[in-house]
Amino acid sequence: MAPSLLRQGDSGPGVADIRARLQHLGFCEPAGRHTAQDTFDEGMADAVRAFQQHRGIPVDGVVGPQTFRHLDEARWSLGDRVLLFNPGHLMSGDDVLSLQQRLVNLGFDCGRPDGVFGVGTDSALREFQRNVGVTADGMCGPDTFRALHRLTRTVGEGELALPLRERITWDSVRSGVAGKVIVLDPGGADADEAFADTEAGIIADVCARLEGRLAAVGTQVLMTRTPAPTLVEEGTRAAFANEMAADLVVSLHVERVSLPNANGIATFYFGDARGGAHSFSGRLAAELMHDAVCQRTDLTDCRAHPRTWDLLRMTRMPAVWMELGYLSHPRDAARLADPRFRDAVADGLAAGVIAYFSPDTDAATSPG
Repeated sequence: MAPSLLRQGDSGPGVADIRARLQHLGFCEPAGRHTAQDTFDEGMADAVRAFQQHRGIPVDGVVGPQTFRHLDEARWSLGDRVLLFNPGHLMSGDDVLSLQQRLVNLGFDCGRPDGVFGVGTDSALREFQRNVGVTADGMCGPDTFRALHRLTRTVGEGELALPLRERITWDSVRSGVAGKVIVLDPGGADADEAFADTEAGIIADVCARLEGRLAAVGTQVLMTRTPAPTLVEEGTRAAFANEMAADLVVSLHVERVSLPNANGIATFYFGDARGGAHSFSGRLAAELMHDAVCQRTDLTDCRAHPRTWDLLRMTRMPAVWMELGYLSHPRDAARLADPRFRDAVADGLAAGVIAYFSPDTDAATSPG
């Protein structure tokens, strides 16, 4: 078990373990004559940042729970171990993701490929096994690996099935926003104590204004937590949304970084930043909400992007992560301090949510 946080300047067995994982994945050179294997030096910090960028997770050079989980998952390739559904401790890894992608490409519905072996993956695997004459025990072992490899070579690696299935799922919820369950996630407040209270106050105000607008049109609005300058892991917040069977998750954040020119509004949805598969419905919701907020405000439009952050990945419904500006940028900070600006943001967010569920919205003409 790795410590909760490892960063430049730390040393010990945990650092040696992280360095070994990065070396195995090709992101880090072996420790040299002047660098101990168990020392977190500048070169290792650069390697961590390169790995984080490659995986589409926050790039800070610090090994926290999310980065460690990705390091652990990256070491598995399909065929390295037997895969199965374990309700008490779900298996996860790049091998699970490869299995899910192959099942989807072959037409078996395991849900959105996310690298976590859940109920949907178990059901799709058993259906595949029945179709190819392998014992339908839900265990992806040598016989199933061989069948997957044989059929993948025959059918190819197309990605048509998932977008079509997601389009059908989106069509099924286009009955209007009334009656939908919307989970608001006050995020952030976990990195810079100097801004934590200010950020929590801004997010609390935007959430209250957005909740009022959504409740007025008949939605049920739930919160993953009370906005506060404390850290609650993304997986915990995603689990809450899943338990509530939400129709949409909206996660709101205020950024603060050491780069003085960083500014603007950016929005994120689940997907591979390297150009792989993404959530069709998540992207649509993100683009609609992003466009609506940018139309009502004057901050820099930083566009919508795919990411594999835990909150976006672990939710079973579309999730949108929006960064509303930078407290570290004077102009953004002044806007965020203005109640009229926060009201305009809430108005845009509500308009985007309503548009997402509207039967009149056409994905072919959506922003982006």
